[in-house]
Parts: sequence; C-alpha cells; structure tokens
Amino acid sequence: MAGEPQDDCLFCKIAAGHVPATIVRETETTVAFRDINPQAPTHILVIPKAHYADAATLATAAPELAADILRETRTVAEEDKLESYRIVFNTGTGAGQTVFHAHAHVVGGRGLQWPPG
Repeated sequence: MAGEPQDDCLFCKIAAGHVPATIVRETETTVAFRDINPQAPTHILVIPKAHYADAATLATAAPELAADILRETRTVAEEDKLESYRIVFNTGTGAGQTVFHAHAHVVGGRGLQWPPG
C-alpha cells in the first residue's frame, strides 16, 4: 500500500534506522543522506519517510510530501554551500531508477554538463 513501509525496501529501512547511512538531515517527513556511490563531490539523496514507488506516484498521491522533498533539497544544498546544483528524480528502470522508493538526488560541487547522458 502506498505510503506504508515496505519490508523489502532499502530506503524504508534507512528511514526507519534499520540500515546505516550517513544522514545529513531529518525532518518529520523526510530523511537526507549521502549517496554511497557519489557522482559528484556533493551527492545527497532526499527521501520521504513514507513509501511511494517513484516521484510520479508521490506527486499524485501526496503533493504536500513532494513539496517537503523539494524544500529539503534546497536546505541540504545550502548546508553543503552549493551555489548551483542539480535535482534529479529518476522514474522507472529506463530512467535509471534502481531503488523503487521516491527520492531526489542533489548533485553539485563540480561543473554539470547538459545533457546529462
């Protein structure tokens, strides 16, 4: 069920504190932690504590929670002293999503080219 923790979801386990992560921020509704395979000097994931499979599902089912995610991306970028950064939501395997729990990548600290690849 959308919003409910999933036993087999890595990010649900991180949000619950059952799997270690380098947490940089936590709010009532979100958790932000450093990516274990960073693609830039700053690469932080911001996730909702509630489980939604992807950004599209999250935006439809809980737009206020999607807004919380976006607010937190700005906060973690500011805390890492990024003047510019990229926010990425991958939705579906063809877009590179590998963990099916909605999450935003905050990437910065180096020049980012367009298109990304």
